[in-house]
Amino acid sequence: MKDCCEVRPVESRQRRTLIGVLAANAVMFAVEIVAALVAHSTSLLADSADMLGDVIVYAFSLYVIGRGVVWQTRAALLKGGIMAVFGAGVLVEAVAKLVSGVTPDGGIMSAIGLLALAVNAAVLAALWRHRADDLNMRSVWLCSRNDVIANGAVLLAALGVTLTSSAWPDIVVGLGIAGLFIGSAVDVVRSAMSPLAGSRSS
Repeated sequence: MKDCCEVRPVESRQRRTLIGVLAANAVMFAVEIVAALVAHSTSLLADSADMLGDVIVYAFSLYVIGRGVVWQTRAALLKGGIMAVFGAGVLVEAVAKLVSGVTPDGGIMSAIGLLALAVNAAVLAALWRHRADDLNMRSVWLCSRNDVIANGAVLLAALGVTLTSSAWPDIVVGLGIAGLFIGSAVDVVRSAMSPLAGSRSS
């Protein structure tokens, strides 16, 4: 009984935190996808895809809070799959950018990149105390950490585009973000496979 009463406040705090970060990411996805299309930016598109992936991730993370290690492990596997799919999608868009030869708008990239960085830094701070709670919250924190890294990279891409009047900085950063997605996907899936295998064998 004591264990149950100790767990509930933790789950309640996790739930409140996830609802807040889900709302923030949903708003930023809408802002970034429009900006990416207007600016013709691969890196902004990659970042907006990451935001959408996070919305899905956080929603499923809310669902599995308190449901045990098997459900949390399945959630982590889903998150890893989402990261990998978005990484592949950005790779396809980067190839299309190379073919079309369109140069993105560095000004829009800078403005939206700064806004996204501010939002994701606040999200990361909110998730910091939950990063070691369990597999579910660790994978959520990893998603948020990736967001902050990606936002910084978008700002570097915007600077490069402005200085060179070339699409290459944007393409290179977009590919880097895609690589970050795929690397994190491997990390999350690898972490999830061990407890899942243990559950099936028991």
